[in-house]
Amino acid sequence: MSVEEPLFRIVRGVPTAEELAALVGAIMVRTRPTQAAAPAPVSQWARSARPTLAGPVAGVGAWRASGLPR
Repeated sequence: MSVEEPLFRIVRGVPTAEELAALVGAIMVRTRPTQAAAPAPVSQWARSARPTLAGPVAGVGAWRASGLPR
């Protein structure tokens, strides 16, 4: 494709400037490569103050250990 060759051309009709702009915008959006959305940052307020620990395991003393502070 040469520099002088147009990327597209109107075959029939006479589009207005608004219609031509809408066409160019639609082509640009359609041909733009999609980017992966950046993960949302986790707010310090949203995090729990307690560290994530495994809960009590079933067995001897589990009932008593469930009431103890972690």
